[in-house]
Amino acid sequence: MLDRPRFGEQLCYSIYSASLVIKRLYKPLLDEMGVTYPQYLVLNVLWEQDKQTIGHIGDTLSLEISTLTPLLKRLESEGFIRRERSPGDERKVFISLLEKGKALEAQSLCLSNTLLCSSGLALTTLQRLNQEIIALRTNIVKGIS
Repeated sequence: MLDRPRFGEQLCYSIYSASLVIKRLYKPLLDEMGVTYPQYLVLNVLWEQDKQTIGHIGDTLSLEISTLTPLLKRLESEGFIRRERSPGDERKVFISLLEKGKALEAQSLCLSNTLLCSSGLALTTLQRLNQEIIALRTNIVKGIS
């Protein structure tokens, strides 16, 4: 059994605090684009594959529908997305990008570049770190399922 690591050495805190710092780094850029960080994440999911159900977006982002719905309503009111009920099953709501949402994809490329420059790390190092964090998350999810 491992000894309890000191607070600043705990992986959970390192990941949590890194996430907070990244959001702080992104905030001025996202403000310029007119979206919040959670809205940016939703748009990312749609940039990879447009026209998805709310349920699928929620599963992808690990967000509850009750958390996701207000984000989607705001994105819709700002003209980034469209919500439409499935004609075959009214319980299903599809989310699609509008032109304003599609156009934001190119503008958002500055976020990755800003993170790369601010990190002081090589691109390959960041990519390897990301793959390791993904593997960690996947293994933890498997363990709690």
